[in-house]
Amino acid sequence: MPTTPVFIVCSPRPLVGKTLVARQLSEFLLLKNGDVTAFDINLKEPSLLDYLPRITETAEIADTFGKIALMDRVILNDGVAKVIDLGFHAFDEFFQMVEEIGFVKEAARRSVSPVVIFLGDNDRVSTQAHARLKEQIPPTALVVVDNEYVVRGELAERMTQGRLLRIAALPMFLKTYVDRLTFSFTDYLRNEKDSSTELHQWIRTNFVSFRELELSLILQGS
Repeated sequence: MPTTPVFIVCSPRPLVGKTLVARQLSEFLLLKNGDVTAFDINLKEPSLLDYLPRITETAEIADTFGKIALMDRVILNDGVAKVIDLGFHAFDEFFQMVEEIGFVKEAARRSVSPVVIFLGDNDRVSTQAHARLKEQIPPTALVVVDNEYVVRGELAERMTQGRLLRIAALPMFLKTYVDRLTFSFTDYLRNEKDSSTELHQWIRTNFVSFRELELSLILQGS
């Protein structure tokens, strides 16, 4: 039976590029598959809902009703990829819930493939959170993002020993450009005829990384 991927983009810290990664991943899945459902669990704006309102729903896990409503959607093997943009404020609560309900085992039973995409950094909060995730999430389902715009120098070795996804730093003027609420990575690829531009290459490189990640899930499920 084909599996349905659920990508959980997260960090215990703000301002590490989490929503940027969730945006790109959501647009890639929409471009490739024609459909994707995204869930926004954030306090501050701009959030994923502001960038991609057509495919994004707000979610809340502060109470039991909200948790059940979200899990009912993401545990469903309906062939539609899911992306969760998990705000730092909800990080601990979310993964405590994941452990309590046995989400990883239940997902496997239902042919759903969860992947935790963790925005890495070398601060104490991030290293402790990563260590906890390694105890809870299978190695093949935990991907660390080395966002060069945020991480100064090299990531700690313990974060690079598993699956790693590198995102190059953009110059500030391009970073400001892609941060606009009206900007679409897919539209830029379609409309920019010069494929040699730095932004074009950056988007394509990231999309290829997402494609490789998706292919690895297919191979694991076969």
